[in-house]
Amino acid sequence: MKDYTTIKGFCPHQISTKVGSINLYRYTHDIDFVCRRYHISKASLMRWNKIYDGTRESLIPKSHKPHSPHPNAHTEEELKWIKDYHRRNPNISICELYGKLREEKGYTRNPGSLYRVFVRLGFRKKVESTKKKSKHNKHYDTPTVLGIKWQLDVKVVPAACYSGKDGEKFYQYTMIDEASRERFIYPYREQSGYSSVDFVKRAIAYFGYAPETIQTDNGGEFCNTQKTKRVHYFDAFLNHLDITHKTIRPRTPWHNGKVERSHRNDQERFYNHLKFYSYHDLLKQMKAYLYRSNRIAMAVLGWKTPLQKRAELGG
Repeated sequence: MKDYTTIKGFCPHQISTKVGSINLYRYTHDIDFVCRRYHISKASLMRWNKIYDGTRESLIPKSHKPHSPHPNAHTEEELKWIKDYHRRNPNISICELYGKLREEKGYTRNPGSLYRVFVRLGFRKKVESTKKKSKHNKHYDTPTVLGIKWQLDVKVVPAACYSGKDGEKFYQYTMIDEASRERFIYPYREQSGYSSVDFVKRAIAYFGYAPETIQTDNGGEFCNTQKTKRVHYFDAFLNHLDITHKTIRPRTPWHNGKVERSHRNDQERFYNHLKFYSYHDLLKQMKAYLYRSNRIAMAVLGWKTPLQKRAELGG
């Protein structure tokens, strides 16, 4: 007889334990003694005794799957939509898919329902919840007007994505408007003050306006890392444009959380599936990804895309 205790999802008690406890109970009629002897509960003993007909098969756990679908379950049409989108883009994120379903199919279900369907269909592994102590102890006032504050950061392009053999490194500069979450990204061969200044020029041209404040970390490409009377090239440029440069506290990347979170999305949506053979190839693929990323709906924006949020704010 197969030992069903080794199968995931079945009861922890062996069939032999169930049969033995039932036979002993029917012989002695002493519930307390049987429960102590086999380390089981009274409810379990009574339930097994009720269904036991003398065969071991009667004690094998039955399927709990309902005979009919739940009235609020996803319809066959909705499941087909999800499967079709996933077939066309196996790497699509749940947020991106949810936004497409809402815009193109009139999908009205909760994002959590879509996540559970994704897990059930085998498209995603269920994420185990890990409770961590929050590092946020103050309320953060996110601007509600365009151009109040931009967050700027640099991400190293993973070397595994580069097919070249020369060992060249590349860097992704990222600028995000806090109000609309719209981003601008551009690759560089070096991480320096000159690259930072060039990137800000490109970002202003892309957004069509200059911000009041640009917030960065304390990297050498943004500010002097040692005490000196010399003004950093990046600060001098921002002063010329009358833009305030704000630096976050050292070793607190979550203070620049919006752009840091966007880098994690870039890793999952772009770099995990990227292969490029030159700087110009990276530039071309990054431009296409930028077009896509600003059209992905976000929960924090009420499931609007950054471009829709910008239009709502009058941009």
